[in-house]
Amino acid sequence: MVGDRTYPASGRKGSVAGRPAKSLYTAEERRRRDESRWTLVQGLLAPLQFLVFLISLVLVLRYLATGLGEDAAELSIVAKTLLLYTIMITGSIWEKVVFGRWLFAEAFFWEDVFSMLVLALHTAYLAMLFGGIGTAEQRMLVALAGYAAYVINAGQFLLKLRAARLEASGPAMTAKAA
Repeated sequence: MVGDRTYPASGRKGSVAGRPAKSLYTAEERRRRDESRWTLVQGLLAPLQFLVFLISLVLVLRYLATGLGEDAAELSIVAKTLLLYTIMITGSIWEKVVFGRWLFAEAFFWEDVFSMLVLALHTAYLAMLFGGIGTAEQRMLVALAGYAAYVINAGQFLLKLRAARLEASGPAMTAKAA
């Protein structure tokens, strides 16, 4: 096909025109993913982080609406941020194990790029909090910006997870149909 090429780093086929790669994982990457304990770690941390996010979001919105619960809201943002750092560190280890790169592996490049924005906003919140910068309301608004970016980033990863599941079930479904 005109415009098709193989990406040298991964052996994946894709199009120069920007269509997605033919396969999210090579067979070897899939094997490493499935055998890595870091896959389980990511699978446990992601829903935990989402739960802490939801609780924190309620506390932050409550504070912004009523002025009540500043300490609880700030503590929840710090907890969410610490979980974010944890999932980013373990995620980079996972990426190294599966793809041979700490970050920005081809299959997760844009998710990693957006993760950097999420990290920057959460870190800005911490800098404001511990540096005594801005009002509580201003800090909470920075946290909400970080949360909005987090929701987009989580959506990116959920779409990638769905693509991986569809990819994994594709050959099996094709074999059943034959």
